[in-house]
Amino acid sequence: MRRLLDAYWTWWIVLAVPGAYWTYGYWRGTTFYGEYLHATGELAAVLLVATLAVTPLRLICPGRARASWLLARRRQLGVVAFAYSVLHTGAYVVRQPMERVVEEAADIAMWTGWLALVLMLPLTVTSNDTAVRVLKRRWKTLHRTVYVIAVLTFAHWILAAFNPIPGYMGLGVLAVVEGFRVWRASVNRRMAAQRHGLPV
Repeated sequence: MRRLLDAYWTWWIVLAVPGAYWTYGYWRGTTFYGEYLHATGELAAVLLVATLAVTPLRLICPGRARASWLLARRRQLGVVAFAYSVLHTGAYVVRQPMERVVEEAADIAMWTGWLALVLMLPLTVTSNDTAVRVLKRRWKTLHRTVYVIAVLTFAHWILAAFNPIPGYMGLGVLAVVEGFRVWRASVNRRMAAQRHGLPV
């Protein structure tokens, strides 16, 4: 059972199940447009935060098997977050007249979402070992834009949602996660400097 759960393909299936369920329900008419839009968008944001939380978890639990397990699946989380963003956007574009989509794109509540989606595309395309080898140091630089994407995602959620409170809560979790990462990195730098006798 453990070997099955550790299998790489298993987690693609697990992460795809909610989307398949919601899409089937939306196609049959048992899931309403607003429900589908909210569910896919919210899960995309949650997966994005989960992706960013991997590094802080490794800092809290260095060398732990669970942290290493999450690190090995971080790219999967990011790719699936993009997939749910596409489902979210696709439902909106198909449902609304194109004139309205274009008109609303100028609103900050909407262009933050569009920009987040566009920025996620190159990260998704390069979330593979081949891209890491080809891009080398540029790969890390490119993938640091995930922090900008996260801020844009939550700005879109807060500004576009009927109830922005869950969006604010998600933004708060993101702030705590990234705040801890920055603090821990600063502590590690100071400790390294002290070990080498450098000024702190």
